[in-house]
Amino acid sequence: MKKFKKVLVLSASAGAGHVMAANALVKAFNAADAAQEIFHLDTLQYTTKAFRNLYSKAYIEMANNAPEVLGWLYDAMDKPWKNEKRMRALERLNVGLFMRLLKRHQPDLVVNTHFLPADIISYLRKKEKLTCKQAVVITDFDIHAMWLNRSVEQYFVACEEARVYLNKLGVPHEHIATTGIPVDAVFSQQKNKQEMRKKYGLQPDTTTILISAGGFGVGNMVNMIESLADMEHPVQVLAMCGRNEELFQNVQERSKQKNDSKVTFHAVGFTTNMDEYMSASDIMIGKPGGLTTSEALAKGLAMVIVNPIPGQEERNSDYLLENGIAVKCNNLPTLAYKIDSLLSNPTRLQSMRNAALANSHPDAAQRIVQQLLHSML
Repeated sequence: MKKFKKVLVLSASAGAGHVMAANALVKAFNAADAAQEIFHLDTLQYTTKAFRNLYSKAYIEMANNAPEVLGWLYDAMDKPWKNEKRMRALERLNVGLFMRLLKRHQPDLVVNTHFLPADIISYLRKKEKLTCKQAVVITDFDIHAMWLNRSVEQYFVACEEARVYLNKLGVPHEHIATTGIPVDAVFSQQKNKQEMRKKYGLQPDTTTILISAGGFGVGNMVNMIESLADMEHPVQVLAMCGRNEELFQNVQERSKQKNDSKVTFHAVGFTTNMDEYMSASDIMIGKPGGLTTSEALAKGLAMVIVNPIPGQEERNSDYLLENGIAVKCNNLPTLAYKIDSLLSNPTRLQSMRNAALANSHPDAAQRIVQQLLHSML
């Protein structure tokens, strides 16, 4: 079987999603034995400290403290094919180490899960410093102008509307594939809901809600838990706290309180078994990041979107709402009401879960690898 000699999968740690998508692709390449050598590199680790802060820390700081400014910047920069030279000149000034790394590796294929490395590779190809082909995997359901690049052989997009949009912007249809956003292959495995609940100490027949802490501060998560405590339906809540020890302790204390609430809370620290916790759940509350959303879709979860960050999260939210997968809660005091309303209408809730599965692509990483083997060799 033909295979690539050397593949670089390039991400950027501006949020966890780009890195997670890259990891899923590396696993898919290895499972298919599609490359003699494959490496995953975080582009930002080969830039200056100031540049890393601009791309990652500044974004998080703005998302938490000035989301309206972030939304304004997102929309202001969403002008297809505009300001390309100015942005790429700024990037090249700060990524000399990364450029030297690429020239040393000389891959025959680069797969990008972030727009930054694609621009640098295009520049190096134009200067005849690299001869590799490159693909771009877009990790949201909508396409921002920053993803656009005239020197890309293949785009992979999350949904059909994104494919149509790229084509209308001038990208040939044969250079676009609708595959979904790549998630770890473990999310394609069917796991029994009741068995997963028993495994993690949950009641096997009680509605289970998973709260993802991604993107939320301690205060917001605690406020969500306080609101859920007012629910009229009996539910059990999995509060996914990650490595946030303060949040974990807060939820632990809340779970020990004796009261008349019909809700039980379970604090979960950092875990590599998110697929099993999602398998145990019926509903997910959280922000609609591209990767987390794609994982939830693969597990057939109805979604409750809470205060999406202006920009790509709002656009992801639009996709989920339009396709009947989610409801949106902009005011935390009404969170219990929102979910009680869903649970009072089991037909609607089941329809949302069915819509999630219908729009899922748990095999996206495998499909991307097979398309690359077909079109790039």
